[in-house]
Amino acid sequence: MSVTLNDQDQQTLRIAAWGAVSLMTAAGVAGSPHKAATEGSIALTSATGVVGHVLAKAPKGLNAKTTAALADLVLPALTESTRLLNAQDPAEADNFRRTVLIAVEAATRPHKGAPSPTMAEMARKITESLDAA
Repeated sequence: MSVTLNDQDQQTLRIAAWGAVSLMTAAGVAGSPHKAATEGSIALTSATGVVGHVLAKAPKGLNAKTTAALADLVLPALTESTRLLNAQDPAEADNFRRTVLIAVEAATRPHKGAPSPTMAEMARKITESLDAA
């Protein structure tokens, strides 16, 4: 199957994936936010397929003054991205989901031991949004 994404679709995917890393960074109360962002970004830029080509470029307009405002932008974009890709190519939708979840997991790596309750809850919200499609 072939996936056709217009500029707005690509922006939605970028906001969803890169925003998920930003949410995890914001939720990382302990540890280094810079390291979390770096690890998550590496995961996104390591993606393959159509998703990899789209996520190779970070989005514009991902600035929010609060974590809540960022979540209001990112969580619906995660659901919409999965829905959009599922309609065109379920395998690419699965690739997107796995890529985002790997980036979320990578963003928690700089933290010693288990993720903080705040990070675990943010990861749950991200996963829930991916699965809502």
